[in-house]
Amino acid sequence: MNLIDLIEKNARLYSNSEAFVEVKPVSKIRKQITWSLFNERTNRIANGLIEKKITKGRKVALLGKNSINWLEAFFGIMKTGAWVIPLNFRFTEEDIKYCAAIGEPSCIFFDEEYTGIIERLRPELTTVKHFVRMGSPSSADVEDLEASINQSSPQPPEVEINDEDGCALYFTSGTTGPPKAVLHANRSLTVAAITEATDQVRTCKDSFLMLPPLYHLAIGHLLGGLIVGSKNVLLTEQIKPKYVFETVSNEKISMVFLLMPWALDILEALGKGEIETKDYDLSHWRLMYTGAQPIPPSLVKKWKGYFPTMAYSNTYGLSEAGGPGIVYLATENERKVGAIGKPGLIWDARVVDKGGKDVPVGQVGEIIVKGRGIMKEYYKNPEATSKAIRNGWLYTGDLAKLDEEGFIYIVDRKKDLVISGGENIYPVEIEAIIQKHPKVRDVAVIGVADQRLGEAVAAVIEAVSGEVLTGEEMIAFCEENLPRYKRPRHFIFSHVPRSATGKIQKQSLRDTYAKNT
Repeated sequence: MNLIDLIEKNARLYSNSEAFVEVKPVSKIRKQITWSLFNERTNRIANGLIEKKITKGRKVALLGKNSINWLEAFFGIMKTGAWVIPLNFRFTEEDIKYCAAIGEPSCIFFDEEYTGIIERLRPELTTVKHFVRMGSPSSADVEDLEASINQSSPQPPEVEINDEDGCALYFTSGTTGPPKAVLHANRSLTVAAITEATDQVRTCKDSFLMLPPLYHLAIGHLLGGLIVGSKNVLLTEQIKPKYVFETVSNEKISMVFLLMPWALDILEALGKGEIETKDYDLSHWRLMYTGAQPIPPSLVKKWKGYFPTMAYSNTYGLSEAGGPGIVYLATENERKVGAIGKPGLIWDARVVDKGGKDVPVGQVGEIIVKGRGIMKEYYKNPEATSKAIRNGWLYTGDLAKLDEEGFIYIVDRKKDLVISGGENIYPVEIEAIIQKHPKVRDVAVIGVADQRLGEAVAAVIEAVSGEVLTGEEMIAFCEENLPRYKRPRHFIFSHVPRSATGKIQKQSLRDTYAKNT
């Protein structure tokens, strides 16, 4: 069974049930599609591509924001046996050219709003022979998605798709260098679906609110709904606390994955009285879970203060391993908040030293993971592949430690480690403490150049809206809560930049402050 089989299965078992819903809260627009119609339309897209000789092993790029059309294109491409190349809609034109040079797509699907970018890049996208616009009718030399669908057969394409066949080429965020191309096989994304469904105990009666961008392997969250045939809701246009609560209420949402910035936004809005839980029907909302970075226990404590009966879980994953759920906390382990949990179903994880040997309880090592969700390779980059995958284990670059019960706690990324006066300092530990300050909305800790110590700790702090924070306040707070060698020597009050998947963009902060503090 692969994802294509699951779509066809859902079309039979849940024919008239809603598969995907698209909510545009600003425009007051709601779109929906049933499993039966979704299966038919993705068949038509696939058959249209096959008529253009885009078949197994070819590549098709996809540039757009979260939408039903995006999902139709994604799965339609996969039904041909071609590789889909989801592109970050925040990519610059240079980024898109870079990805196209590596991926060599034969076709590109793109949202109407990116028409100008595509037109400017068109002479340089030399491998692209077909351009398909998702939106209003297209010009003579650009195809229209709806017209293509209407002209193609609704029958399932006669394509044999195997577990080890490549199906998707994802580009990493590139925050520490040029994006790497991560090639996944059909088995990888199927494992992501299984993992997500089992970790969160999903059934066909659940409804999931999808907020993260689909171009990232956070799509694994949505794939959990695919495997059980449940409803998946896309909140588009704007992600604001009011709109999240409105959508949860109107769509009877039972599960929401919140990146840390969105959780902080909701807590801030609740604290200021900008939204109130009594104004919405949140009775179906059974689970809030998060991940993508270490989550401060103080955030979870605040959340449980507003939602004491709602279950909480944490999920850990990475693009090279098919997305979320490799390690997860599980709702029954809330006493271990602060940990990322234990390996999920059909996954294994260890914490090892530089020699690949397991470290003792409480000592810091690197997380390595093993399972059938691991990427096939870094495409066209055998050297990076051999460094990342050794003896079947994927080396994640994340530093962690184990407790006596086997729960894993993220310490930091290798590249974010600060070495000050010979001491290893892990920014995540300091961030978790500073996050407890009632005036701190967000915080990022980095190392900055120091003539005496080599590196010194600096904290970039974003205050709660309307609050004023001073260096004196933070010095006093850190003196009470941190040992001397871990205390930041510099406090910078500024916005904390995060990626679309919630990760702090520390390289950007280092570029700005590391040499000038």
